[in-house]
Amino acid sequence: MNQKLLSDLVSDLEQELLRLGYTEGSMCFYRRRWKQLINYAEEHNEEYFTEQLGIAFLKDKFGIAQDDFAKVLPQKETQEIRVIRMIGDFQIHHAVLRRYMKHKEILTDPVFVEARVKFKDFCIEKGYSKVTIGHYVKQSAYMMDYLSANEISDFNDVTIDIIFAYIRTLAGFTYKTIEQNMCSLRAFFRFLYQNEMINHDLASEMPMIKARKQTNIPSVWTHDELKKLIGAIDRGNPKGKRDYAIILIACRLGLRCKDIKELRFENFNWSEKKLCFTQSKTKQPMELPLVPDVGWAVIDYLKYGRPKVDSPYIFVRHLAPFLPFSDEDHLNQLIKTYMIKAHISTANKHRGMHSLRHTMASVLLEKETPLPVISDIIGHIDTNSTAVYLKVDMKQLSECPLDFEEAIDLG
Repeated sequence: MNQKLLSDLVSDLEQELLRLGYTEGSMCFYRRRWKQLINYAEEHNEEYFTEQLGIAFLKDKFGIAQDDFAKVLPQKETQEIRVIRMIGDFQIHHAVLRRYMKHKEILTDPVFVEARVKFKDFCIEKGYSKVTIGHYVKQSAYMMDYLSANEISDFNDVTIDIIFAYIRTLAGFTYKTIEQNMCSLRAFFRFLYQNEMINHDLASEMPMIKARKQTNIPSVWTHDELKKLIGAIDRGNPKGKRDYAIILIACRLGLRCKDIKELRFENFNWSEKKLCFTQSKTKQPMELPLVPDVGWAVIDYLKYGRPKVDSPYIFVRHLAPFLPFSDEDHLNQLIKTYMIKAHISTANKHRGMHSLRHTMASVLLEKETPLPVISDIIGHIDTNSTAVYLKVDMKQLSECPLDFEEAIDLG
């Protein structure tokens, strides 16, 4: 790769930011910094941009040392670092990476705009969840924007090397983010091939993720922590009644957050004391015994806590207009609020709604519940998923029957 002079590199970057629609105010800021950097390079007899040059520039001009990069800095200093990182990224990838983009509409090429619309329809026809469709469409749009930045407007000009070059722009993101992008791109290029928008099946050439990284032990609550958490909820007010019912459902029955949010009146079979619903993730029907404390918590909320709104959903927001929770709301704020009230440390481990599900599975495992039974209770189709979920050696599991209500007794 022929290295460009710093002045030429900055000129190309300027054109790319203009193409992306950066505001005039932002452009004025970047132009000032680029001019300062070019002058600094000339003073030090440097013609090309290097990481070392950028680091020295930040230290000498703004007092920002390299050790500060990983710290939580004021917005002004963060912006100065972003200016330098943007130049370095553009030099390597010839694209402005996602972490710098603030506006929502990134596609302007009619071919790519049409492809995005058709891909979304394709995902809907496949029956993907709303969240999955959102990820697939957004991440495929980022890929198409990368193609535009590299002056590629015909999908047939895309090669597997270009796809891998785009994936390399994700360096520094978490394993989960990269894995998610790979899945999105595989689905997108499969769509292009099946709809004869490309002549070559690029999706088949993309490597599969062989195994999910499972290095972190899932967060699990102790018996004492759970009692403190639940005890911190003020069940005397409407919101507390709602939160108590939600958290109890999560830690007693092990429901996924999305399934809790989507519970409807029709899912509660009060006469048979059963909770019946279709899982959002697996699309499989689920039937669980409605244990007494969960049932009474829901009844208490419906009678004395829930706003008088015409909604089929059990749980709604307690701020007008009293709508159901959105797809993006993972209810983690509920957990954190009551952890603080209960003086439970929020450091080191991520404690969201899903951690209560992990805890439910762990309690069952500790009581030597057979793995197939745990899979049934928490809604896994494959017991291998449950084994990974619990971080266990399947050979060490005992096969002994267990009453469901006994297993989840936290009292």
